[in-house]
Amino acid sequence: MKPPSAPQRPHFSSGPCAKRPGWSVQALAAAQLGRSHRSAAGKARIEEVLARSRELLGLPDDYQIALVPASDTGAIEMAMWSLLGPRGVEVVAWDSFGRDWLADVQQLGIEPITATTADFGSLPDLASIDFARDVIFTWNGTTSGVCVPNADWIPQQRDGLVLCDATSAVFAMDVKFSKLDVVTWSWQKALGGEAAHGMIALSPRAIERLTTAPPPRPLPKIFRMTKPDGSFDSKLFQGATINTPSLLCVEDAIDGLRWAESVGGLAGLMGRTQANLAAVSGWVGQSDWIDFLASDPATRSSTSICLRFADGAIAAPEEEPDALARSTASAITSRLDSEGVAFDIGGYRDAPPGLRLWGGATVEVADLEALFPWLDWAWQQRAG
Repeated sequence: MKPPSAPQRPHFSSGPCAKRPGWSVQALAAAQLGRSHRSAAGKARIEEVLARSRELLGLPDDYQIALVPASDTGAIEMAMWSLLGPRGVEVVAWDSFGRDWLADVQQLGIEPITATTADFGSLPDLASIDFARDVIFTWNGTTSGVCVPNADWIPQQRDGLVLCDATSAVFAMDVKFSKLDVVTWSWQKALGGEAAHGMIALSPRAIERLTTAPPPRPLPKIFRMTKPDGSFDSKLFQGATINTPSLLCVEDAIDGLRWAESVGGLAGLMGRTQANLAAVSGWVGQSDWIDFLASDPATRSSTSICLRFADGAIAAPEEEPDALARSTASAITSRLDSEGVAFDIGGYRDAPPGLRLWGGATVEVADLEALFPWLDWAWQQRAG
């Protein structure tokens, strides 16, 4: 029989993610609609996003932070196009997006390039990385459910720059900014914000690279962080923007940041996220049909929680196992979507077949706990 109760909020998508608890459109009532982002009122709203983000994340005082175009993808592309080249690059990849950044670095024609990779579910050998080169990696593999457990593997003193795509890690994990020279993210992940806007933070070393080693390639306008004379464009990091942002989305980001402060700041957000992972872990531990994609508990993501079908749960003597697993995952996600109890929980298209639950701070433990019986029910009903 169907479970008697359902999650109050069925939003478990890994991006855009669930809005913060209690959110309504009234939270956007003060949005500066119809105003220029260059007006005093519009610019003040952007400055508030920068200031609250800096304070909440504990960004070092000498790091610069800016709002940039095209979500986290635009932010990391901006960093790669603007900074990479002088030292060669080591790309560390264990999920779909890390592999995307590897492909992009290869297209930039940078030499030499080293690819340090691992299959979905595992981390590569972090001890082998050469920090004499520039290094780019994702803190949390959104499509694999595997994250770095800490930043201990990154030396404080290093010759190359470290570029980190941290979009599903910031506001949820203990990201060590002092070990990173470029950090990028977007509002649509851990804060449940709206899409298409990126954030970038730069260390003094990254800023020095910008002004002393111009990239050996022409830069599109949306990637430029320097002025025509080659000096650092500090206004971009003081509330000015390269192109026109949505002040409606900016207001929503402010609402998310204020909510984050109200639940205990970064420590509160991390606590909520860890509680969600613990709830999923408890359910998985009692299940005979589902397991974590991440093989090592120490590297399991607390935000993009990726699940695979347990060994032996799907028998397919006459059919390709992956094909049957994908059709099973599709049947489960479609059934729960039609029941209105879980939206967008299918695994990423390039990942091994399975399910993916967002466990960031905007998701309530009670909603996850209400979802688990439905997942078990959908598994039992999968052939129907």
